[in-house]
Amino acid sequence: MKIAALQMVSTPSVERNLATAAALISQAAEAGAQWVALPEYFCQMGLTDRDKLRIAEAAGSGPIQGMLSDAARRHGLWVIGGTLPIRSDDPERVFNACCVYAPDGSLAARYDKIHLFCFDNGRERYDEGRVLRAGTEPVAFSGACAVTSAGVDPAPLRVGLSICYDLRFPELYRSLMALPGQSPCDLIAVPAAFTHTTGQAHWELLLRARAVENQCYVIAPAQGGLHENGRRTWGHSMVIDPWGDVIAVQPEGEGVVLAELDLDRLAAVRAQLPALAHRRPDGRS
Repeated sequence: MKIAALQMVSTPSVERNLATAAALISQAAEAGAQWVALPEYFCQMGLTDRDKLRIAEAAGSGPIQGMLSDAARRHGLWVIGGTLPIRSDDPERVFNACCVYAPDGSLAARYDKIHLFCFDNGRERYDEGRVLRAGTEPVAFSGACAVTSAGVDPAPLRVGLSICYDLRFPELYRSLMALPGQSPCDLIAVPAAFTHTTGQAHWELLLRARAVENQCYVIAPAQGGLHENGRRTWGHSMVIDPWGDVIAVQPEGEGVVLAELDLDRLAAVRAQLPALAHRRPDGRS
């Protein structure tokens, strides 16, 4: 099954960004992708943090959510919609939400970013908590089935959602792998807008660690380049397999990063090294 991480260099213009995202989704669909994932803040990299408040949408309606739903339905694929600002009951704070759309255009899942980025090295300063409200619950869901090389239809694909700075908190991913009554995730999505500074140091390292410790595929669509607001993001959108191997990557610039999600490979890794089964009965590592 083909999956695609879509890399962008988003601008302050929602309209331009939606057009770019729609074009990349179309390109991925033409290449045979059944799942596509957009980066964090795909809809806008604003001139100020408060621009998120201006473009925030009500849950379930608005042009950003509408574009994602329409694209999923038009191309008949799953769309992991990066992130967009969804209004909260606080007019000064919005949720940074990842909305997932099924091939019929319906909303399949929504995850609100739990960990809010804060960084200050004396030259760069970021504090998402100034305009974002943190989410509280991990989210995983079941998507479309795929067929193994043996021709057997397995259980629906289990997908766990996370966003950017979440990557630094392994306990979130452990919880996604052990949600009550649910099987472990086969794929974890990490839409991101890592800064060039932090990305260069930690992006690939952390992504590969999450894939290895959870024995699952990781799809990590990112912002990648110099933005009109002066910010530079690291890019390197990639797909990583359950052994921790990077199987597809694009360093910078807009593009489609295609890779094959192989459920036989996933099963083989877990059978050969059954680390998930060796966790303590109380769920602690």
